Amino acid sequence: MAKTISIVNLKGGVGKTAVAVNFAAFCGSKGFRTLLIDMDPQTNATFSCVSVERWKTHAREHGTVANLLGLRGHTRAENSTISIADVVIRGVFPGVDLIPSHLDLFTIDLDLSGATGREFKLRKAIEPIQEDYDIIVCDCPPNLTIPTQNALATSSYYLVPTSPDYLSALGIGILLNRVRRFGEDLDHEMELIGISICRVGRPARHRMDTIEALRDEFAELVLEQQITERVAVSESAYAQNSIFKHSDQVSADEFSRISHEILERLGESV
Repeated sequence: MAKTISIVNLKGGVGKTAVAVNFAAFCGSKGFRTLLIDMDPQTNATFSCVSVERWKTHAREHGTVANLLGLRGHTRAENSTISIADVVIRGVFPGVDLIPSHLDLFTIDLDLSGATGREFKLRKAIEPIQEDYDIIVCDCPPNLTIPTQNALATSSYYLVPTSPDYLSALGIGILLNRVRRFGEDLDHEMELIGISICRVGRPARHRMDTIEALRDEFAELVLEQQITERVAVSESAYAQNSIFKHSDQVSADEFSRISHEILERLGESV
């Protein structure tokens, strides 16, 4: 059975997608059969892997995660059923498949407000293919709405990326408490495997103080490796490549080391 991990934070711009995409790419490069699921309606993880044109064609002909959650139905125009196998885009990176997102997720809380078992739709949808993968990575939107709830209900683990600014760090305690309560309500256990400090900019006193405070408060939960904010990360996403294809070896090494740490905390060795 695949080990499923959600990448989650209540605040945007903290490096969630960069960690999700490049961790998935690292896993695939090391021989782990990996599935990346984009649960964010902004579709940043999707467009970090495939072009807009390819996504449009695939969404029209094969569906997206919105279909799996019931927003766009499970049938095509000719009334044939859309299966989970249809929705998956194969081989976006070596060893990595993708379930793309869709803008329809922006209204999902309204559309599924009265749906029974709405938190478990993703888990039920991917059951037929779970044994095809070793690692499943869910990139979540910056909130605890239905897409994030579905990702967490599917996951046994979660990771919290944060940037070294006051507001990002302030929300971590709130997030951990909300996730714990959500798991208790669903009778579903999730393990926090770590907090990753990302998008570290130029040295500044307030950033250093925030990082020190995070490491003091959360101790061993904070991953050792930090991710520096570099243009190589956005350039890689723009080119639909992982950071490991970029010429910036320093940035690639940072993502390699943090991916090693995450895998170790998942109980996997490379």
